[in-house]
Amino acid sequence: MADDLCFFIKESLIVTPKKSPLVLRMIVLIFAMRSGSGWFETLLNNHTNISSNGEIFSVKVRRSNISSIVETLDNIYNLDWFTSASKNECTAAVGLKWMLNQGLMQHHEEIVEYFKTKGVSAIFLFRRNLLRRMVSILANSYDQNAKLLNGTHKSHVHSPDEAEILARYKPTINASLLIPNLKQVDDMATKALEYFKSTRHVVLYYEDIIKNRTKLNDVQDFLRVPRIDLKSRQVKIHKGPLSDQVENWVDIQKALQGTPYESFLHQDY
Repeated sequence: MADDLCFFIKESLIVTPKKSPLVLRMIVLIFAMRSGSGWFETLLNNHTNISSNGEIFSVKVRRSNISSIVETLDNIYNLDWFTSASKNECTAAVGLKWMLNQGLMQHHEEIVEYFKTKGVSAIFLFRRNLLRRMVSILANSYDQNAKLLNGTHKSHVHSPDEAEILARYKPTINASLLIPNLKQVDDMATKALEYFKSTRHVVLYYEDIIKNRTKLNDVQDFLRVPRIDLKSRQVKIHKGPLSDQVENWVDIQKALQGTPYESFLHQDY
């Protein structure tokens, strides 16, 4: 794809003008923590027509109340993206990454109404295997203090060597609290989908995208941008059997056997 051309869909045809009269679509990427959000956002930003601008609400003051949230959203969605964005006139979908625990659930009624007014579409990304997500959370939390990569904490890495170093740490999971913790995360995802059911949205799962990259075509169709081969430089940190990644694996097996979460012990990714 030439750098100076914009590719977009108009009346089901892909055209390539130098400057394009794009219909700018507002999007929000909604995630639970450590569900592949950083990786997924880099995939989307690999597309000429998509600009997702990171975890805007990680700054607490921006989510301190609904007024702050609306003001922050307005600052993003009201920008003149055709002239100020890095992709300029090529931008067809613009938005941000928003974690469920960053004010989204507490103020869902007002936010749903805002999305309706602005015509915002949502992409939900969850993990099917919540046990693997827990391993990722605990390992990431540990590294915030340990800083295993030459005294630097990294939530995401771009080399196999860095991934291998971070994966050496094997967290110990509280087996007695495991079931309640898994249920809490499961319930939060269910509530989020219920809260935002009136918002135009699509639901994705990290594992499904890993196993079937054509799922990314569905995302591009949802955003009404041309299909291209989306790529990311991020390298997965935790690979292989979970039994190799948890210090007290025997305890975890006992805790999950015979429960609705037993399949987590065996599923990949």
